[in-house]
Amino acid sequence: MNPKLNQILQEIEKVVVGKNETVEKIMMAVLAGGHVLMEDVPGTGKTTTAMAFAKVLGLDTRRVQFTSDTVPSDIIGYSVYEKQIGGFVFKPGAIMTNLLLADEINRTSSKTQSALLEAMEEMRVTVDGQTYPLPSPFVVLATQNPVGSAGTQMLPSAQMDRFMIKISMGYPDFESQISILRDRHRENPLDKIQAVVNIDELQQLIREAAAVQVMDSIYEYVTKLTQATREHPMIALGVSPRGALAVCRMAKAYAYLHGRDYVIPEDVVAVFVDTCAHRLVLATKARMMEEKPESLLRSVIENVKMPVIKK
Repeated sequence: MNPKLNQILQEIEKVVVGKNETVEKIMMAVLAGGHVLMEDVPGTGKTTTAMAFAKVLGLDTRRVQFTSDTVPSDIIGYSVYEKQIGGFVFKPGAIMTNLLLADEINRTSSKTQSALLEAMEEMRVTVDGQTYPLPSPFVVLATQNPVGSAGTQMLPSAQMDRFMIKISMGYPDFESQISILRDRHRENPLDKIQAVVNIDELQQLIREAAAVQVMDSIYEYVTKLTQATREHPMIALGVSPRGALAVCRMAKAYAYLHGRDYVIPEDVVAVFVDTCAHRLVLATKARMMEEKPESLLRSVIENVKMPVIKK
């Protein structure tokens, strides 16, 4: 593993105790140039995790607490008439940052949620016919409470598809919770961690991850897996081409994180469920049988032959 990456993970794990796998997944999404959706019940450390990443990666960060009265202009900005110059001036919204912490994103209206669509896909926003580029890198770390909680509504499919991965923090194990209680008794660990890289160094890590080699047999394997989701009788809408691209980018980041400059089929398997589960729309029969997207994807992996890579 790149020494800088190892240092980043160790620094974040000072705050996010007992969730090393989750921390690695978020780091892979950042390296892959993607966005992360964290879903779980309140109090499991979603916001703390996002703030730890922002601090350790040395990124300019803004936080938006999404509520029912949050409006699109709060996110992307607005134009205001300036009498002194006799024209309109753009006032940037919270999105003009490297890392946007979108807290409880499913508590706001669909209109406000849709304000993020262009930014998350095209790295720009359009206000009153004028297009403004976003800073690079640009990452959305969004949190949401499980659908069905008071005041929540499901994100539209187009929005879900723009998140590279969706993960759940989960409760800490017994020993980890004891550590959390002990460490937070007198101070906040977020106050003690330091930035490990600056923006230029992070951009270099992202470029190195993007340069990881992918053989044609891997592309064929990803295509077979995603096509299998589209043909599955329990799945109404399978993984989109955007989702297939996300699998490849995540697999490259996984390989890079594990010290390789090439992707193997096991890398694809390791990232496939987290990258694709939130993109599926289940058929009525699957919903009636209370099937989970994750279990359907695991069955797809089992039924699609893994290629043999000659070394």
